[in-house]
This record gives sequence, structure tokens and C-alpha cells, in this order.
Amino acid sequence: MSAAQKNSKIRVLVAKPGLDGHDRGAKVIARALRDAGFEVIYTGLHQTTEMVVSAAIEEDVHVIGLSILSGAHNALVPEIIEGVKKGGLTDALFVVGGIIPDEDFDGLKKAGVHMVFTPGASLAEVVDYIHKNAPSRD
Repeated sequence: MSAAQKNSKIRVLVAKPGLDGHDRGAKVIARALRDAGFEVIYTGLHQTTEMVVSAAIEEDVHVIGLSILSGAHNALVPEIIEGVKKGGLTDALFVVGGIIPDEDFDGLKKAGVHMVFTPGASLAEVVDYIHKNAPSRD
């Protein structure tokens, strides 16, 4: 199986939870993932945690990418992870991007985040990380 065929099976939800109104970075990431062959579902701005959880479960995604620039990551991310797992999607890979202070990384990882991408991370890094770490459900 070629890399493009394998990637086409990986479903990624890109979500903007909370009141953050800046989605340029999330759209750039979503497009890069799509161009790399992943199936991408973008939720749009101003998503509640319940909306993100519902979309992740309904779409049966392999990866949940949360873009947060508002500083609410310590409240929103654990709530989303808990909701997704309670909803039965126990093997999803969680990645977070945005303005995340280094001192918050450990807490997010303890909550279930697999990787945090901050400004300056390349699109290739994000694509490569997801390609290597997304769960397989074949």
C-alpha cells in the first residue's frame, strides 16, 4: 500500500473550541493535511466542547486537532478529551496547536494530549507526526 493510500484512511478533525475568533492557522493546517492525503473535517469557529466531542464521535476520526489561541486550553482540552473517551472513541490521537506556554505542556499531556505544536512548527512536522502516530483501525 502506498503512503497516499494509507493517509487517505486517516480521518482528522480540526476544531476551534471556545471563543477564539482566529482561524487562519487552523485553516492552513487543515489544507496541509488535506493536501497530504488525509481526510479532514474542519468544524469552524466558536465550537463548544460538546460540539467538538459530538463531531469527533460522529465522524469516527483517528485524530483530533485542537487549535486554541485564547489561553483557554487548560480548561477546554481536558474536557474534550474526557468527552471523546466517554463517547467510546478511546484510541484517538490528540494534538493541540496555538499559543500554549511551555509550562502547560505537562498538564496537557497528562490530560491525554499526544503532541503540542506552537507557532513556528512546520506544516511538514505536523503532517509527519500524524502520519507516524495516528491509530490504525483496519
